[in-house]
Amino acid sequence: MSETEKEKDPAALKEEGNTLFKAGDIQGAVCCYTKALKLSDSQADKAVLYRNRSACYLKLEEYSKAEADASKALDTDQSDVKARFRRAQAFQKLGRFDQAFLDAQRCAQLEPKNKAFQDLLRQLGAQIQQKVSAQLNSTDARVQQMFSLLLDPSTKESDRQKAAQNLVVLSRDEAGAEQIFRNDGVKLIQKLLQSKLEDVVLSALRTLVGLCTGHQSRTMAIVNELGMEQLCAVMGSGASSVSLAACHLLQVMFEALTEGMKREIRGKDEAILPEPSKELRAMLRHLLEMMPASNVSGPGRDSAINLLVKQVPRKSLKNPDNSLTLWVIDQGLKKILEVAGTVPEISEGPPLTDNSHMSCSVLLSKLYDDLKSDKERENFSKLCEEYVQQHFSRPGLDAKLRAIQTVSVLLQGPSDVGNRTLEMSGMMDAVISLCASEDVTHQQVAVEALIHAAGKAKRASFITANGVSLLKDLYKKSENDRIRVRALVGLCKLGSAGGTDFSMKQFAEGSTLKLAKQCRKWLCNETLPPASRRWSVEGLAYLTFDADVKEDLVEDKNALLAMFDLAKSEDKTVLFAVGSTLVNCTNSYDVEKPDPQMVELAKYAKQHVPEEHPKDAPSYVEKRLVKLLEAGVVSALVCMVKQESPALTEACRECIARVFLALVERQEDRGTVVAQGGGKALIPLASDNTDAGKIKAAQALAKITITSNPEIAFPGERIYEVVRPLASLLRLECTLLQNFEALMALTNLAGINDRLRQKIIKEKAVPKIEGYMFEEHDLVRASATECMCNLVLNTEVQKLYLATGNDRLKLLVLYSGEDDERLRKAAAGTLAMLTAEQPELCARIPGTTTHWLEIVQALLLSEIPDLRHRGVVIVQNMILAEKSLAEKLIESEALEILSVLAKGGEGTPDAVSKIAQNCLDKAMEYGIIRMFQNFERYIGPVK
Repeated sequence: MSETEKEKDPAALKEEGNTLFKAGDIQGAVCCYTKALKLSDSQADKAVLYRNRSACYLKLEEYSKAEADASKALDTDQSDVKARFRRAQAFQKLGRFDQAFLDAQRCAQLEPKNKAFQDLLRQLGAQIQQKVSAQLNSTDARVQQMFSLLLDPSTKESDRQKAAQNLVVLSRDEAGAEQIFRNDGVKLIQKLLQSKLEDVVLSALRTLVGLCTGHQSRTMAIVNELGMEQLCAVMGSGASSVSLAACHLLQVMFEALTEGMKREIRGKDEAILPEPSKELRAMLRHLLEMMPASNVSGPGRDSAINLLVKQVPRKSLKNPDNSLTLWVIDQGLKKILEVAGTVPEISEGPPLTDNSHMSCSVLLSKLYDDLKSDKERENFSKLCEEYVQQHFSRPGLDAKLRAIQTVSVLLQGPSDVGNRTLEMSGMMDAVISLCASEDVTHQQVAVEALIHAAGKAKRASFITANGVSLLKDLYKKSENDRIRVRALVGLCKLGSAGGTDFSMKQFAEGSTLKLAKQCRKWLCNETLPPASRRWSVEGLAYLTFDADVKEDLVEDKNALLAMFDLAKSEDKTVLFAVGSTLVNCTNSYDVEKPDPQMVELAKYAKQHVPEEHPKDAPSYVEKRLVKLLEAGVVSALVCMVKQESPALTEACRECIARVFLALVERQEDRGTVVAQGGGKALIPLASDNTDAGKIKAAQALAKITITSNPEIAFPGERIYEVVRPLASLLRLECTLLQNFEALMALTNLAGINDRLRQKIIKEKAVPKIEGYMFEEHDLVRASATECMCNLVLNTEVQKLYLATGNDRLKLLVLYSGEDDERLRKAAAGTLAMLTAEQPELCARIPGTTTHWLEIVQALLLSEIPDLRHRGVVIVQNMILAEKSLAEKLIESEALEILSVLAKGGEGTPDAVSKIAQNCLDKAMEYGIIRMFQNFERYIGPVK
């Protein structure tokens, strides 16, 4: 072979590199391997080249490059023991002993008798021990130094604060956390919690978080030593930042205590929580006692409610044990109702925030939904009715207002229970009469109850008949904006009873537009309190069922900005209203299109037929989406997802997911959504949501993954979190479009690296993908085959094709002969890669179908360059695999086709002609082409 030819042949360059390496010319070997990598098309060959170059970099003491090359080799083949050993050596030299140990351990598992692997393991074990000892000594010294500064009365306050912050950093490391705990650090932290300086208290709480995270025994000891009373007192303090930090600590403690108590249910994914331990019950009891306590701040109470929402109800209905919920209802339902019934302006109840009533509604709803039987639900309803009746029957107006306020909270939470309390004798009459009271607080409580009652269908007609005139009077005549805005919301709610049905309008033409205009006016009025502005968003949430109102709202940029600012504010109760408004504006709600025949029948029978508003047509919706994006809707949605509040309910999350899906519908808008953090926000929405919300969020992720570079859209480890939501779309319950988009997205991910392919396998997506390879729909079948094309780079997937007794290989061969161009490309590509990676599969191809030779020849003769290329690679792999296969191919018309392809010329890519020539050369080497003269007829004189 001439020097010029050698420069273009990766195999020759690899051999030259090997020779130079053995001769000690390491730099020369690196140059050869690098050139070969640029020329090679085979993943398997590239893996060997990366592994060899890694050995060179080890010799040159360029350990970072050695590690990178070894990792690239392992991306292709996880079982490459040489590459793993070289990476272990590189990690060792870089001081990353833990990672080196894992690699060396894996090498020893693959080859237990290899002395080099055993020696490296011993070295690393000693180095890790030495490093740990040094860290412990260093950590112990730093812990003692921080303790001295914190305990010394003469320490300056600024130094004391720095020492407390350093303690937080130390606690995040396991060695540091253990040293703090062993050196009586909990007693010191107990003193810090009594400090009057907020920063010191925050540092103490964050240190405790480090000590408790993932450590059950330490957590139990800390709970017993500090006592829940002190921790709850800190959480109930006035400072909201301290309250949130204490809430986070208790959350971590709950998780640490419950993690060790979980046991697996056979055949289930979820775990059971047995009877709560002594510590858990003590923690829950203290949280319940915080509910009515007057010495607990509003933020502290909200934090306690938030913890109960997260910890009490079952995480999954697969878990049959709801004893924790029953225990909380028995011990604390009336205490929760005490908060629900508090009217801050008239009673001496516990301090509340603007979010407290909404948080109570969510907690009550979660408890009610967690009940399993009618008997349990009846008991819950009865306890609520008794509490409401007890106050409603008392003399004096304050007690009746407390009862009405409780009903309001119940209507927002477990609405069935709320309806039952609303139907109690005299309750509705009292609400209507108090709406006319001259006392603003009385009016406010009654109007809010009326609004919540109007949302229930059987009550809406009663209120429309009896309450509309009253609400109109309040709206027009009241001098207090708090009452006017609430009355306006009541009118909005009643005015939207027809939903999106254009023909069902409750009020006169133009009335809803006037109401919406007033809502926008109040929304933009920053002199109004946030609670009143929130109510104006509530009004828009109902009025935006009307397409005219949607158009007006998106044209009013100031109103949009004001709404987005509210969504980012401390008032969490506005989240659902904002979400609902955006769902309406983007038309992202589900609409069932009626059967045209049924519509005609309904018209004939003079039945009502829903009508779509002309401005709900796709062209109008698209323009509204553009305006929302320009106004900054994505940043508002991202902030909403980050909120740690019971007000961010699953229903609210579903709204956000629906809006995101609408925003990524147009391909040109997806970059904007990703750039503003939409991709990151969608990941938690796909796991913590309603069933419908999970699907919407997963589909939005799929759309982004299809058209964006996944490594940019989901940087770092986040890309691996995308796999599970995408795999969840591969179900029969999802639409074919959702299946198709999930397959396309998984195809992109599977083409990035082997770790992602492993993640797809771990999520049990491969059998589902194989199932969709049989789908009748052409696009779905082709996309599933494309996904498999990328997955076969993984050795585990290759083993599925190597296994006997299945038709996987046969399906690929048959699909390579189909008329559908996209399917043929995908199947032939999969076949080309499989036969390259697993040559033994080549011998099985003739046994798949009697038409195999026709299919291969058709690929070689295809007018489509990509198909010709795939065909010639398959032929090359078969010829290289076995002489008998080469004989079968050369005896057929394939010889003549290969000869023509080898000549090249117009329409034949260089790569195809080169591979065709390689096939003929190998046939010559085998001695299959015996008559040189006959051969010359096909390819011309050999030079």
